[in-house]
Amino acid sequence: MSEFRELLLRGVAPLQIDLSAEQIDRLLDYHRMLVKWNKAYNLTAVRDPAQMISRHLVDSLSVLPWIGEGRLLDVGSGPGLPGVPLAICRPDLQVTTLDSNGKKTRFQVQVKAELGLDNLNVINGRVEAVQEPPFDMVISRAFASLADMLNLSGHLVVPEGIFLAMKGLYPEAELAQMPAGYALQSSHRLALPAHEGERHLLILGRA
Repeated sequence: MSEFRELLLRGVAPLQIDLSAEQIDRLLDYHRMLVKWNKAYNLTAVRDPAQMISRHLVDSLSVLPWIGEGRLLDVGSGPGLPGVPLAICRPDLQVTTLDSNGKKTRFQVQVKAELGLDNLNVINGRVEAVQEPPFDMVISRAFASLADMLNLSGHLVVPEGIFLAMKGLYPEAELAQMPAGYALQSSHRLALPAHEGERHLLILGRA
């Protein structure tokens, strides 16, 4: 068993998610491409391939139990995180990734082609300029604040839709500054290795 496969399997074990052998292979193919492209295009500040497994793949997969049905928009996706791992592991889910950095979206387009991810749509642009039918869910692990996430992407979510914000420490101050009309529905501490620090998923909706 390769080092990276072992790291991935060990990382997802506490997450209580079922992945097929094919999905594990595709996740590792994505990891291989990320390592290769990162050397030339600086897609992520994480340089160590082993750290990419835990800090990118496992981190992205940790939210799988809270991903519902329908269409998902990953805002500020960078090189496709968490959108690409979610698209690999939920082939029934229509995933759209959005980023304003052309290098990063070109990488994602290549990933879509090489891995045959028919359920992945990649958009290069800014969130406030997106012209798409509203989504059922918006997820992000890159927004500076909850207020920014809600203010900038609110128009892209159906009235009963949800916002999934991936955060480190529980963001008390950000919650206190949320714009009117939104409410915290639930929060979950994610089952990641202790050395990765705290990680929380906040699920928000319209009040």
